[in-house]
Amino acid sequence: MGSFVPATDLDRKEMLSVIGIESIEDLFGQLPQEVMLKDGLNLPRGMSEMEVCKEMEGIAAKNKVFPVIFRGVGAYRHYIPAVVKSVLSKETLYTAYTPYQAEISQGILQSIFEYQTMICELTGMDTANASVYDGAAAAAEAVAMCRDRKKTRAFVSAAVHPQVMETIKTYCFGNGMELTVIPEKDGMTDLNFLKEHIDRQTASVYIQNPNYYGSLELAGEIGSITKEADAKYIMGVNPISLGVIKTPEEYGADIAVGEGQPLGLPLSFGGPYIGFMACTKELTRKLPGRIVGETVDFNGKTGYVLTLQAREQHIRREKALSNICSNQALCALAVGVYLSAMGAEGLKQTAIQCMSKSHYMANQLEAIGYPVINRGEFFHEFVTISKIPVEKVMSVLEDAGILGGYPLTGERAGQILWCCTEMNAKDDIDRVIGILKEV
Repeated sequence: MGSFVPATDLDRKEMLSVIGIESIEDLFGQLPQEVMLKDGLNLPRGMSEMEVCKEMEGIAAKNKVFPVIFRGVGAYRHYIPAVVKSVLSKETLYTAYTPYQAEISQGILQSIFEYQTMICELTGMDTANASVYDGAAAAAEAVAMCRDRKKTRAFVSAAVHPQVMETIKTYCFGNGMELTVIPEKDGMTDLNFLKEHIDRQTASVYIQNPNYYGSLELAGEIGSITKEADAKYIMGVNPISLGVIKTPEEYGADIAVGEGQPLGLPLSFGGPYIGFMACTKELTRKLPGRIVGETVDFNGKTGYVLTLQAREQHIRREKALSNICSNQALCALAVGVYLSAMGAEGLKQTAIQCMSKSHYMANQLEAIGYPVINRGEFFHEFVTISKIPVEKVMSVLEDAGILGGYPLTGERAGQILWCCTEMNAKDDIDRVIGILKEV
């Protein structure tokens, strides 16, 4: 990265001279003395570049980075082609911020437009926005955008990610929507409950497919039940899974949302991640956040602009359905570069490897006494019952440099949510089986 100094000492002197003041002290001289800082800031002395590097390396060394990971739970370790980091590291892209001024932001706007196009192709939807903060925010925003005066009830499956559920609950509390949780039955959304309780006041039904436990829901049937009640159907999806399973559009969804982290973003301590949102043409004007459009200028040359801004809260504050007025542009660029590099066939092969390796591991675990409890098909996550205390399973695997599956809690205490991606070699899986066989 380069350096950027907003104002040199000479710049400051010139600015002070223009307003007829000699010093910064004179500029703030009218303030009461009792609020002025007299003894300086209580900060340690400055450090040299070499000292800073040593200090930061020492802090970073406290992190434990596992070379082998069998845990997902919404954040997944996938292979990222080198071109992704290469493009993202370019200074002109890495430091770019808001693209309000289209005449000087054509590159950023085009990258967002291409990202939107790829999300539409991936989900089968007609329109995508420039992204939102993360997958949980995308789900909550989708539920909120379905509300109208006569339909204020939302159904959400209990088999969605707990953090997504909490975010939706927070939104519903704030905007007055009634939230009904559809119970899970054997790790799947309870269709009978939905059939019995959905009504004409229902604005939307939200499910996750694959769900929190990795199981593929009966998404077509849920969609039919939703449509019969004249409600909007929202699907949360793992974007990698769309390399092999039906798109939300094929299931009849009105809105598709999800976490874009698997598409070229590494595992990080808390992010940043990116929420993608896409919808049918009929809902485009309710879609929150930014939308970049392609147009032509006076000379007939292709250009890119922020479009349909009358939907946004900074234009029509009193009528806006959302407060979101930003997007994860750098992460969206990463997603676009990743999808471009992988292509349709690369994404398909990644999804196939995720599925095949997870099924191989599930069969091997079951053979040594860790029964799989998923009913029906699953993608790259699955749940097993542990025959020994879960803490011991995690401990012995950690001692071998392996981050094991995620220990579930509450009613599912004693169960483990495992995850396999294309990054898990057969040798890694066999090694886990060998270790657990001896415990």
